[in-house]
Amino acid sequence: MKRKALFPGSFDPFTAGHLNILRRALTMFDEVVVAVGINQDKRGFFDMDKRLSIIRQATDGIQGVTIIQYDNLTVDTCRELGIRHIVRGVRNMIDFETERSIADANRRLAPEVETLIIPTAQEFAHISSSAVRDILKHGGDYSAFIPEGVKL
Repeated sequence: MKRKALFPGSFDPFTAGHLNILRRALTMFDEVVVAVGINQDKRGFFDMDKRLSIIRQATDGIQGVTIIQYDNLTVDTCRELGIRHIVRGVRNMIDFETERSIADANRRLAPEVETLIIPTAQEFAHISSSAVRDILKHGGDYSAFIPEGVKL
């Protein structure tokens, strides 16, 4: 039986830190579904097609990656796809507390779905999508913050 996990997020944009978490998740799972969510509370910097394109560029040639978009509860997407594990990355304790709260809520909604929280490797801990967006807005060099070979 194939072990699958869901790696959900808005990925606006997908960063080198996201790729680090994805690669590490692939050491534990046969397939990781990168699920790009539509967050109604956030106005996206990149539209959905561009976010999906960035992730495709970043994961080109990596075995075991599937990319989807979704607009419902993460646990409902897990149920629809027959996935029992959610993978989330954290950069610091603030991220951890947020992710733990989300994991607790998801466990109440779907006790059969478990969340794995993976700390980002130290060399990527300073990278966030919001920092990349800020660099882009101000015309800075974002290349060290996104996966190699990705064109924004």
